Amino acid sequence: MDSNTCTDAGDLKVKELLKEVRLDWSSASTKLVDDTISAIKEAIDNIPEDLKVTADVAPGFVRGVGADEVEFNFRKPKVFQVGGSYSIGCVAKPDVNIDLFVRMPKACFSKKDYLCHRYHAKRCLYLCVIKKYLKLSSSTHKVEWSTLQTEARKPVLIVFPAAQHSELPGFFVRIIPSAKSLFNLAKLNLEQSNIDVKQEGNAPQATPKYNSSILEDMFLEDNAEIVRRAFLGWEELTDALILLKVWARQRASIWAHDCLNGYLISVILSYLVIDVGGNHINKSMKAMQIFRVMLNFIATSKLWDKGLSFQSQGQQDISKEGRRAIQERKQLVKSLFPVIICDPSARFNLAFRMSQSGFMELQDEASLTLSCINNCRDGGFEEIFMTKVDFPAKYDCCIRLNLKGNSEVYASGFCLDDECWRLYEQKVHSFLNQGLGDRAKHIRVCWRNTLSECNMEDGFSMFDRELLLVGISISSLEKAFQVVDVGPDAENKEEVLKFRKFWGDKAELRRFKDGRIAESTVWECAPWERHHVIKRISEYVLLQHFALSKESMVHIVDQLDFSLHDGVEDPISSSGSLIEAFEILSKRLRLLNDIPLRVSSVQPLDPAFRFTAVYPPKPHPLANEKGLGRRLQQSTSTCIQPLEVMIQLEGSGNWPMDAVAFERTKHAFLLKIGESLQDCCGLTCIATENDVDFLMSGYAFRLKILHERGLSLVKKQVGNDQVQRVASTDKKLFLQSQHSSMINGLQGRYPIYSPVVRLAKRWIASHLFSASLAEEAIELLVARLFLNPLPFRAPCSRITGFLRFLRLLAEYDWTFSAFVVDINGDFTSDDRREIDENFKLSRKAQGENLQTFEPAMFLATSYDKSSEAWTRSSPNLSELKRLVAYARSSANLLSKLILHDQIDSYRWECLFRTPLNNYDAVVLIHRDRLPYPHHLLFPSDLNQVGAGKHVASGNATKSFSPFISPRDIKANPEKAQSKVMVDFDPLKCLLGDLEKEFPSTFKVWYDSLGGDAIGLTWERYSSKKRGREETTGEEGRDLIEVLKAVGEVGKGFVRSVYFLKAPRLRN
Repeated sequence: MDSNTCTDAGDLKVKELLKEVRLDWSSASTKLVDDTISAIKEAIDNIPEDLKVTADVAPGFVRGVGADEVEFNFRKPKVFQVGGSYSIGCVAKPDVNIDLFVRMPKACFSKKDYLCHRYHAKRCLYLCVIKKYLKLSSSTHKVEWSTLQTEARKPVLIVFPAAQHSELPGFFVRIIPSAKSLFNLAKLNLEQSNIDVKQEGNAPQATPKYNSSILEDMFLEDNAEIVRRAFLGWEELTDALILLKVWARQRASIWAHDCLNGYLISVILSYLVIDVGGNHINKSMKAMQIFRVMLNFIATSKLWDKGLSFQSQGQQDISKEGRRAIQERKQLVKSLFPVIICDPSARFNLAFRMSQSGFMELQDEASLTLSCINNCRDGGFEEIFMTKVDFPAKYDCCIRLNLKGNSEVYASGFCLDDECWRLYEQKVHSFLNQGLGDRAKHIRVCWRNTLSECNMEDGFSMFDRELLLVGISISSLEKAFQVVDVGPDAENKEEVLKFRKFWGDKAELRRFKDGRIAESTVWECAPWERHHVIKRISEYVLLQHFALSKESMVHIVDQLDFSLHDGVEDPISSSGSLIEAFEILSKRLRLLNDIPLRVSSVQPLDPAFRFTAVYPPKPHPLANEKGLGRRLQQSTSTCIQPLEVMIQLEGSGNWPMDAVAFERTKHAFLLKIGESLQDCCGLTCIATENDVDFLMSGYAFRLKILHERGLSLVKKQVGNDQVQRVASTDKKLFLQSQHSSMINGLQGRYPIYSPVVRLAKRWIASHLFSASLAEEAIELLVARLFLNPLPFRAPCSRITGFLRFLRLLAEYDWTFSAFVVDINGDFTSDDRREIDENFKLSRKAQGENLQTFEPAMFLATSYDKSSEAWTRSSPNLSELKRLVAYARSSANLLSKLILHDQIDSYRWECLFRTPLNNYDAVVLIHRDRLPYPHHLLFPSDLNQVGAGKHVASGNATKSFSPFISPRDIKANPEKAQSKVMVDFDPLKCLLGDLEKEFPSTFKVWYDSLGGDAIGLTWERYSSKKRGREETTGEEGRDLIEVLKAVGEVGKGFVRSVYFLKAPRLRN
């Protein structure tokens, strides 16, 4: 697809998005707004003049801010002004609200009310009076408290009208007090100290945040007018603002109190319009062009270093002294705040709440979005506007702190220059930043502590109920996983003291290999636990420097490790011995000289070799060429899973042309290789009709021969669709080898890829989708998360990667989009055109019958541009719909588990517990007859089958046991070795028998990794011509007989069979 087509498609989607989120004001909806504002004015007008207002109206708030002398006589506001998005025509759904500025009269305040939070106290009391009379109005449905940009000392009122309109769902008016010309501006100079806060030496401390909080209300109306003038009559600019709001709302890290909001977006846009802002935006631009200019300015402009500043309309006429004073005020603002957007007077910084970490996140998100526009399909529409970039999916590590009732937070008071919650955020960020050092690229600390139904009259005690969230983006895995941090040299006494003060008992003096003697910290952990290092550092720092308990903090790092462990450790730890064994085998094969054709290449194919097997095999003591391989301390498995290895032989023109003879010749070669290895190396060779296995170094290797002639035969028949769908053994081996090579390379570039794939495979199997999605398909789905991570960066943690995998499954448009995985990044436009054409051909039948097109999941790679290798026949459409539904449910649950405390009885394990009542029948297996019982995550609970009818049961066979005891091995090693079975899996045998006995009766769902339950869904009864009475009575008895027969087929292995539902009628 060419760039022009992509651009047109992206523009069309943007237009549809704007139609969806832009609020088009009809006469009825405008009337509701006007009536609501009139009703508010009327309710306020009913307040008695000179009403005596005291601290008793909101005692908790007045006490919380520490104010005194707050009594005043109420005076009605003379000025009401509509502001915010409504005033410039930029209301964006779903936030349908209007800002109403209510100017508080000077008569309610004294000249010194800017001191010690008196202004904030009176402001709240003023709103309390208004709230009381609004609640008496019949036009008001309810009145609630909220805060201005999450600043607790600046509450606002949320008024929901009694009347509602379908065009304005959830509509409310936000009453925001303004204080124009209330105080002498010189008294609110940012260097001024206006609350009782002392520095060291008892000197008063400047209160720039506190002063800015008051200045914000004083300049509220004037600054709103600046924005209104910029947007007046400019439709493309308003559309750009709406798009920017949609973009920012999707990104939790920047749509926050210390970063971006709708008002600040409009302010920055207004700056880019004016001369002093460089006229970056002009009226010839479209909305998306403005959108891009805005993001580019945020991400790259050098103006941020010196700060942005507006000019008043008559500023060119100001005297030299006046200009000098403005310049001095700008320099002062720059020295006090990390991000500067000065109003025309240069007395107030409109970005005074924005933190350095918030701005860094904003620039990073803007940069990533520009990459989406440049590199993604349709101008990155899906990635920019439709993808949720929240804390769980964005950050590699998340920490939750439960600070409810923690007195350390407000030990010095709720409100100082800044509020205690913001100060605590800064403190947590500072200490974690120092502790993690260059391990962390970004650290984001966010405490969204404004409750939806807070009661401001009672004060701030409820503001610690929400959890404080910390998001950590890892800079690189190499840095994140290092177990030793090197501090200052021993000679640097001053730095050593600082280091020891920060790290306490964890600091130790060490001599390093290069002879250097330096302070250090060591984070000992097993190799498979290296991803715990950041958790251990963070936990230590927080416990060392904060009044926290371990119970009050949750690090989202290792909660899913249980699903990959075999016993107490991760079996991936034994992969080193597997690779070593393969290298020995490879060398021996290449050195064989007594076979007709020498081995020219050896390539591992099994997922265990590329570290993507959920349970890679451990060395087996009875699979060695030299007797017992290791000391036996526990029972040994009876079954050994074979590991496929592909070999190629020297070229020869004597291979037979007949396909059967061709395969038998390859088998004869394998037998000869086995004989040679047995003679020269003492390997045990096990030959069957189809395979030849070799036991060595504790593993079973299954050799396969790839010959080019098999490939050429298939290539010549590509034109025949029927033949094309029946791939030869060589074709399958070729695809496996191509896939294995590419995934090996990917694993080398992204070490975290392996655990993410393993979690994905474990989840697929746990929900009984083993027959629906091939392992290679799962590996390619996960590969996309690393190769095309936008709008994120490539994941650096297993939980984050797993969540993105679930969301990818749930949200991708499988019906109308090909899933392309360009592992080597070398696709040309011709390659993509070919894939698009193949995809369109696969969807030809879609217009005629939505149930028949295949593959339902079109998965294209450089070696398979027609999606024939892994997803040609499965998942089919119904399986894919089920898979998508499960993925969506699991993704939502995982997000909640990361962000919140425990949800009812749900725990992390629920992600891997599948609801058995979603099947029509359930077959339970004897757990102690599974080939690898220790791989079973959770025994199936009888309660899971609900009201199912028990129709069959059976005892476990005594002819098979999954384990051989150490005593039996020591007593008779030869007899014990004869019990070992390569590639024996009773579950596979049962599934094969069920397929043979009941070929079209039901669909089988199972867990290939060790589950003890099989789900059945009926397929046979699918015609609406059958009467309803046929699905009950006699047919029900037929189904029970079928299930009893299932129990007979699996006799000795099947524990019980349950009938849950009769088949549904469908076409």
